[in-house]
Amino acid sequence: MHSKPMRTVLIIDDNPAVGEALSLLLSLHEIRPLVAHTPEEGLSRLSRERVDVVIQDMNFSADTTSGEEGAALFRAIRKRYADLPVILLTAWTHLESAVELVKAGAADYLAKPWDDNKLLTTVENMLELSEASRAAAHARLMRARRRDELAAQYDLRGLVFASEPMSRAVELACRVGRADVPVLITGPNGAGKDGIAQIVHFNSAVRDKAFVAVNCGALPSELVEAELFGAEAGAYTGATRAREGRFELADGGTLFLDEIGTLPLPGQVKLLRVLESGEFERLGSGRTRKVKVRVISATNADLKSMIRAGTFREDLYYRLNVIEIDVPPLSDRQDDVLPLAEHFIAGRAQLNDAARESLLAYSWPGNVRELKNAIERAALLAGEDGTITPAQLNLPQHSATVAARNLDEPSQTAVETALRNANGVISRAAQALGLSRQALYRRMERYGIPTGA
Repeated sequence: MHSKPMRTVLIIDDNPAVGEALSLLLSLHEIRPLVAHTPEEGLSRLSRERVDVVIQDMNFSADTTSGEEGAALFRAIRKRYADLPVILLTAWTHLESAVELVKAGAADYLAKPWDDNKLLTTVENMLELSEASRAAAHARLMRARRRDELAAQYDLRGLVFASEPMSRAVELACRVGRADVPVLITGPNGAGKDGIAQIVHFNSAVRDKAFVAVNCGALPSELVEAELFGAEAGAYTGATRAREGRFELADGGTLFLDEIGTLPLPGQVKLLRVLESGEFERLGSGRTRKVKVRVISATNADLKSMIRAGTFREDLYYRLNVIEIDVPPLSDRQDDVLPLAEHFIAGRAQLNDAARESLLAYSWPGNVRELKNAIERAALLAGEDGTITPAQLNLPQHSATVAARNLDEPSQTAVETALRNANGVISRAAQALGLSRQALYRRMERYGIPTGA
């Protein structure tokens, strides 16, 4: 059994006394210290050692007190190790630079001389953050490996996904593909139920046969039966010739019935008969026909509520729902947002960091369909350098969402209380207020609260 790696903090400071003092403090609390005295040495240690948190000075030259060396070091670390928490040690002369770097992604800053308790609390918080980040990265890696394994074994129809909920749905679709039973796919509009249906069919024993899709919700109620079961000439006004229905077209293969909850009750009765016996009659015909069709249905409706309301047959529900696959909304699949966005861009443009943040912050009520439309529109409006910004995304209700968040902004008293309770540790105060560290710094500046407090 492998022992858990010891928590490690890299201290980058050109003052040997600082390195020694911090090393002793961390060691007393079972944290392994590493020390580097120059930015170059620090980056070298990072390339060779497993590090959970970095504590770095803001100044490495006696010739200047601008903090430029520290800022350059931070940016180099952030570029190479994007998720590694960095705590800045700063003198008052470097305070403004430190605040700007926190806004750019630094974990926190501490003023020299530091308070031991405050430093330890900040380091412990960042170690927890680092551990959570590593766990999340490991989970993403495992999902990517599972996805690659699935892709090697099954036909995923080019579906793009990275989240755990979608991984489960895809794995289930692959497994039930060869089971010759009806499948019910549930989930909101635009979430990707049609993609899951295709995975079921193209990994089945009839993958070389027809896959016929019909949107029941798009069919006029008076034509539903004719569309599904066919009609003879003269069966209804305008029927000048006999026509095959979707069941005949799908014979030997798969029929995908999307929005099954919109099927009228008479159509439900006939559908139940086909599922039970494979038999039906065209509209206007007394001749019984027989087909062998695998039915996959999908719905965004609560069919159980419809059963209680008398608008959906219970016996049909249990015939359709031998296997149920749930496709969650995009709001529950945040790990899918950026991979899908990059897929829809298809090399035509590139997202800047602010656009990526906007995509992740938005709730996507229209799910994958809305994301695709937003990206395709933004790609057409991208600047000359091909960069997509939040302005090009122009997400619906985004300004309203921001306004609603502003209504919930903490008051100056709330900010001051949170800082006092957190002993001035920005990360803890931000967590208590439900804000990011950068957002808390902006509010402190707005309220005139000293950022070095």
